[in-house]
Amino acid sequence: MQRHSGFTLIELMITVAIIAILAAVALPSYTSYIVRGKLTEAHSNLLAMRTKMELYFQDNRSYVGACVAGTTAALPAGLKYFTISCPVANLTATTYLVQVDGLGDLAGLTMSIDQANVRRTVSVPAGWTMPSTNCWITKKSGQC
Repeated sequence: MQRHSGFTLIELMITVAIIAILAAVALPSYTSYIVRGKLTEAHSNLLAMRTKMELYFQDNRSYVGACVAGTTAALPAGLKYFTISCPVANLTATTYLVQVDGLGDLAGLTMSIDQANVRRTVSVPAGWTMPSTNCWITKKSGQC
């Protein structure tokens, strides 16, 4: 009698089902991890701009005229996931506001920092939870 070797159809189906379950568990965690990585671009650039704004203030005794190319507080270029801006209406002799706005899958996310180092999440994309305190969001669940 000859013996056949190999896998039966049911064994292959069970293996595929196990892989599908593992993928269903791992994919949301991985996606969340990727989003948290993208948020660090916003956080680090906002903190860098805060430092630049303070240097600009020390040189000029005013925030008016900051965020312009050629100054010590020039806006960074080439951000991948965010745009960064200094709304001119918020640049006065003693106050400033720097904000980032999300692009792509982060559209709708806006975070800011001001002269008092108040870190605020202004808006979040649909499906995210707004943080309950003034802080920069780090997770979709609203955690800071």
